[in-house]
Amino acid sequence: MTGTTALTTHNSQMAHAIANPGALGTIDAYISTVNRLPVLTLEREVELARSLRDDNNLDAARELVLSHLRLVVSVARQYLGYGLPHADLIQEGNVGLMKAVKRFDPERGVRLVSFAVHWIKSEIHEYIVRNWRLVKVATTKAQRKLFFNLRSMRPDGATLDSTQVDGIAEKLGVRKEDVREMEVRMSGREMSLENQDDDDERFAPIAFLSDDGQADPTQVLERRAVDTMHGEGLSQAIEALDPRSRRIVQARWLQDDGGATLHELADEFGVSAERIRQIEVAAMKKMRAALTA
Repeated sequence: MTGTTALTTHNSQMAHAIANPGALGTIDAYISTVNRLPVLTLEREVELARSLRDDNNLDAARELVLSHLRLVVSVARQYLGYGLPHADLIQEGNVGLMKAVKRFDPERGVRLVSFAVHWIKSEIHEYIVRNWRLVKVATTKAQRKLFFNLRSMRPDGATLDSTQVDGIAEKLGVRKEDVREMEVRMSGREMSLENQDDDDERFAPIAFLSDDGQADPTQVLERRAVDTMHGEGLSQAIEALDPRSRRIVQARWLQDDGGATLHELADEFGVSAERIRQIEVAAMKKMRAALTA
């Protein structure tokens, strides 16, 4: 096998490994392989980048990618604390590397390694946000900034006090409310709605969720209890009134047809409408005191 053929075969194997770090057997084997790949000189990097830009040379793109796979491994290692597979982090970082190679301009005077870090981290960040929890914890720009900085800024993982919240908010340029909210999100635990064993599924958490559009059973019972108390209290408050006051309140407020007018009750009791109003006000005041006692 000639040197050129060997290099082509090796590049083909590594190109497959870009899409699947596990293709070389184990993650350790993959890391060992990419760390043995030569680092490009500045002159060679510029030459390959120009060839890709001007001639769409895919072999040049492949060599640029392969020579920077060790960078992806290094960046991905920084995110192992999120509990996601190292191979998956590397795979997502490789996608970012390929995007960086495609957009790299050798005339800017910046090495590809510096340019690619942003794209690698961006893809890894997106993957972590999508997969760290079943429920998304970071959707806005401020939330993402907090998500990837708050863990390292919390001393010993302890709950933040108001001074620490103020300091983090000022340093990251976010609102204090955002800091508090993200702290709660990152500290929360997920719970499966379905049973994970063979127990009676009627006792799974999902069985206690209300149907869409239906009121929470607890709220229904609480509302019913409040209505009962109010009803009983109203009956007792009315019974405590003298007969004339009771008649006026019932006629004015407890009729389905809109209630009697002051003049109608004035004719019934042989007094003025103003006197009926005074009796009504006094009765309502007495009832209100009884209901709040």
